[in-house]
Amino acid sequence: MNTVRPRTGNWLVGDLRTAVAVAPREVIKVGGSLLSVPNWPDLIAELVHIRSRRRRVIVVVGGGTIVDGLRTIDAAAPQRADAIHCLAIELLGTTARLVAGALGLPLVVEPGGDPAAVLDSPCWLAAAARRERLPVGWHVTSDSIAALVATESRADLLLAKRVAPPPSSDERRIAKLAQGGWIDEHFPAAAAGVARMAWAAPASVPIPGVGGPLGEGGDTRGG
Repeated sequence: MNTVRPRTGNWLVGDLRTAVAVAPREVIKVGGSLLSVPNWPDLIAELVHIRSRRRRVIVVVGGGTIVDGLRTIDAAAPQRADAIHCLAIELLGTTARLVAGALGLPLVVEPGGDPAAVLDSPCWLAAAARRERLPVGWHVTSDSIAALVATESRADLLLAKRVAPPPSSDERRIAKLAQGGWIDEHFPAAAAGVARMAWAAPASVPIPGVGGPLGEGGDTRGG
């Protein structure tokens, strides 16, 4: 199956897991790698605007190169896994504040009634012992955190990343994407309770994928 380039907008969107009902809220996981794309505030703002037209949106931001730097430091001289794990989570607060400020969105500790908001992931995880639900290690990333947010909020999940996932119709697609590194290794377990999942990637990146234009055709049910 080939990617369909959108006639409007700058994003390609496709399904990862479908469901009959559309949830009233959607969690958008903004991959940290998107923060290195030129003009990323406008690009992400467009995605949030389109997805929030018909339901509330909560944005979970990845760590990007900030957390990659911590990973490099840990690889050079390995530290206690639990200490590095906590530091990586705390850095997600930095990128969350960055995106909230750039997009003019509220930074929230819990999903609420805002049409669109950015989640302060470290604060959200600190409440209700949520952090204890995550294994410790580099095999767990903000992908799994977004899945936990979606599960608890009974929301759909959109994984917005710099590149589209490899095209596939395999029933084990989620597991294979974890094995291939497109999502983290813990994600299949963390997202087990999420009924509807989709992906989004900038149309300017020439990576084959599946799905239709954002807001048209193949994505009308998840909009």
